[in-house]
Amino acid sequence: MTTDLWHTDRLDLDGYLARLGLPARAPSRAALDEVHEQHVRTFTFDNVDVLLEQHPGVALDAAQEKFVVRGRGGYCFEHSTVLAAALDRLGYQVVRRLARVNGGTDTPLGRTHLVVEVALDGERLLCDPGFGMGLLRPVPLVDGHEDDQDGWRYRVTRVDGPTVWQLHRARDDGWELMHTTDELPVVPEDVVIGHHYTSTFPGSHFTQGLVVARHLPGHHVTISATTVTVRRPGLPTEHRALAEGELLTWLDVLGASSLTGDETARLCAMPVPGSER
Repeated sequence: MTTDLWHTDRLDLDGYLARLGLPARAPSRAALDEVHEQHVRTFTFDNVDVLLEQHPGVALDAAQEKFVVRGRGGYCFEHSTVLAAALDRLGYQVVRRLARVNGGTDTPLGRTHLVVEVALDGERLLCDPGFGMGLLRPVPLVDGHEDDQDGWRYRVTRVDGPTVWQLHRARDDGWELMHTTDELPVVPEDVVIGHHYTSTFPGSHFTQGLVVARHLPGHHVTISATTVTVRRPGLPTEHRALAEGELLTWLDVLGASSLTGDETARLCAMPVPGSER
């Protein structure tokens, strides 16, 4: 196991695996793939607590209260914190890494994305459970490696100079850079600082409006307060406005029904960015 710096002994591993519907298995590539995929299919990617200004923080105790106890989701700092702790407890060699999200711009952004690296059978594998439109399963950190995951295509490239790895997703017009991961050491305080920025800075994407996303069988769905986007491998993306009252329906479809009535009401009552509400 890794050092107790991350307090992985506090994770309710049995409760986590029960949420995933999986038994504890000895470390293997097949078992790792299974845990990663069930994690991203079980928990939503969302910024609900950021918007409601009630985020409990990204320490393991707070994250597992949301994920394991309530069946809620969250964003990268929480997803990767929980997954890293579970993999550590299951006997994997785990390293936490920080990445810079591309954000559709050539301007370098802060290291505000948390991923997990696993060393297994002489191979380095990138686990990325907390990216809105991200991996189903880990990908090898091998320059030029391309991975087809149920029709979703990803590519890993190594950047010259300081060792960094870029993860790309295939789009109709080519490869889209998702994020760039470095190999600098990461400590819990780095995660706390990254979370503080993304959850409070006025220019942060997560403070601007609702985002809830999840991999569903055969497709991926992302909703905002006003739109729904459905992606299917090899097919055109569907993007449309939500009808009146449809937000509640999609929250239920995506598995965010574990929100309390008060949380749901507050979400639906929030002003929509750019509107006069």
